[in-house]
Amino acid sequence: MLSFESDYIKGAHPKVLEALVQTNMEVLPGYGSDSYCERAAQKIKDACGKPEAEVFFLVGGTQTNQTVISTMLENYEGVVAAQTGHVSTHEAGAIEYTGHKVLPLPEEHGKIKAADLQNLMELFYGDGNHEHMVFPGMVYISHPTEYGTLYSKAELQAIHTVCRNYDIPLFVDGARLGYGLASRNTDVTLKDLASLCDVFYIGGTKVGALCGEAVVFTGNRVPKHFLTQVKQHGALLAKGRLLGVQFDALFTDDLYMQISRHAIEMADQLKSIFREKGYRFYLESPTNQQFIILENGKMKELEELVRFSFWEAYDEHHTVVRFATSWSTTDEELEELKKIL
Repeated sequence: MLSFESDYIKGAHPKVLEALVQTNMEVLPGYGSDSYCERAAQKIKDACGKPEAEVFFLVGGTQTNQTVISTMLENYEGVVAAQTGHVSTHEAGAIEYTGHKVLPLPEEHGKIKAADLQNLMELFYGDGNHEHMVFPGMVYISHPTEYGTLYSKAELQAIHTVCRNYDIPLFVDGARLGYGLASRNTDVTLKDLASLCDVFYIGGTKVGALCGEAVVFTGNRVPKHFLTQVKQHGALLAKGRLLGVQFDALFTDDLYMQISRHAIEMADQLKSIFREKGYRFYLESPTNQQFIILENGKMKELEELVRFSFWEAYDEHHTVVRFATSWSTTDEELEELKKIL
């Protein structure tokens, strides 16, 4: 069946898979101490313009979010996130499971505002009883957001400033980072991002790898014995080579950005098809996730022929659904979708 359900419905980009096959019989040490992890980490630091950064490879997005947040917070602290943020809604309480509360902020199409963050901090420290409350210990944002929207450089700088003023780290979830950096509507580069947060991760699972995320600490805030804590959280692979080889391939000859730009090109074509057919968009997304408003009856019809994701109810008779392109989307798939619509 034709599928636009997500950006990780297929395996790995052929060049990534080829690298895994070619290195398969090499004898390498475990737990990320191999030469490919070391080389991939160096390539990532070079791409970020942060030679002093520290890079770790973890198995997946939820494990990465939980591990980074819980190890950076004190036991009396929580993490500030958009009400629609991934850690707030779609991670099965993984953050709360570690004993840390998610402190929600209002959002607009997935993005928080520096003014709202400033207001939260002022209200907290202005409360005479704040010693009896959960402290806001860090800020979590996604780039792109769960709605495919992007922060501008000015917006990131404003949030960064609030975090600096209160000495709390800014953590950027980059599960789909490639698709954000490749967007034609962004003014944020990888080097900008690395300079405006304390820690972020470069998503592999959704951007051409079989699995894996590369966590980059840029703000001198690496938790003590972080690798040990990664293992405690079940996010450390014994065969760490699996992640190192993949990220080494993704950061060779600009492959990560090439395949990300492909997804954006496919998303632009996807938008054109829906517009030509008279469909309504829930919002304007500049990345690979597109949100369409479907009449419920039409949604049932389409579900028989193509897969997509339920997002949220729009009203009694309509539903917002998501169509996602990826590194693997083809012109032929778009043509088939056009015929179906």
